[in-house]
Amino acid sequence: MKITKIHAYRRDIPLTNPYTIAFQTTSVAELAFLEIELANGMVGFGASAASEHVFGETIEDSIRNLQSDAVQALVGQDIRHFRQIIGEMKLAFPEHSGTVTCIDIALHDAFGKYLDIPVVEFYGQKIQALPTSVTIGIKSVKETIKDAKEYKKQGFKVLKIKTGLELETDIERCTKLRERFGDSLQIRVDANQGYSVQQTIDFYTATKSLNLELIEQPMPVGTEAEMKKLPHSLKEKIACDESLKNAASALELIDGEGACGIFNIKLMKCGGLLGALEIANIAQYADIDLFWGCFDESNLSIGAALHAALAAPTTKYIDLDGSFDLAEDPFAGGFVLEDGYLHIAEGAGFGVRKV
Repeated sequence: MKITKIHAYRRDIPLTNPYTIAFQTTSVAELAFLEIELANGMVGFGASAASEHVFGETIEDSIRNLQSDAVQALVGQDIRHFRQIIGEMKLAFPEHSGTVTCIDIALHDAFGKYLDIPVVEFYGQKIQALPTSVTIGIKSVKETIKDAKEYKKQGFKVLKIKTGLELETDIERCTKLRERFGDSLQIRVDANQGYSVQQTIDFYTATKSLNLELIEQPMPVGTEAEMKKLPHSLKEKIACDESLKNAASALELIDGEGACGIFNIKLMKCGGLLGALEIANIAQYADIDLFWGCFDESNLSIGAALHAALAAPTTKYIDLDGSFDLAEDPFAGGFVLEDGYLHIAEGAGFGVRKV
């Protein structure tokens, strides 16, 4: 089945709940979308979110690449060769993983529709559903408790708390959450590279009794050697995020003493499902748990990440809340949220539809 038409476009979507992390405040999601039409009229949809800070790609880069002659040259190629095409796109855009992710998702969606099966069935579904965390940005203790109450009321069972600006306040927020909610909510934290080595140790020591689920990327990219020297019990709690970009960096993180016990996979960092599943294979043989995350994204790419996550046997955590705060979304479906758990939506490909 041949590809007959390709169309790329941009959407900037305001967030209903702007948030602050260790290095920025975000109020708008800058998204790229791709449509790949087949000769039978079926359309595969792709989406990506740019992040110059994390993986060096702006939304302008994404749109320029997706509208380039290199992508238009895919017209006439056979969708059955989608894995080979993705490999070619990685070579064409080696520094722009967001671009490759958008193409990867669109091709997977089109191929799933061509076979009339969900993408997760193509790879083999290993897990039926998991609870997703919802994120609370850097806020006061009072605001954190208020947001946590609301999320608990909505049925969520896992919170991810952004930290990394004020160590003592971070510790206080986690402590007050545990005091207020007991074990009824799981708590994760994400410092977004905001801590030094000593601050990482101090945070872990002060919160050890709180039974935090994990600590996401506490130290900056470039300090992986120092991370490997941390106590084993602390490293087992650390989820590498910004330090984990692709299979090559995954191998570096497990080399020697290892830097972490958890990999945070985001499709945008590693070039889509194929890149993500390469990391997942490494994690499986290195006894590393998987944590699937996201940026501010459409239901489309969140659904794609969920398909990949539930096809990986070592997936333990998901943080796929990136579409919850979009003021609007060009796509519906991709996943079903029930009592805080994410399930695969019905339908071929990623089970999404334009709205």
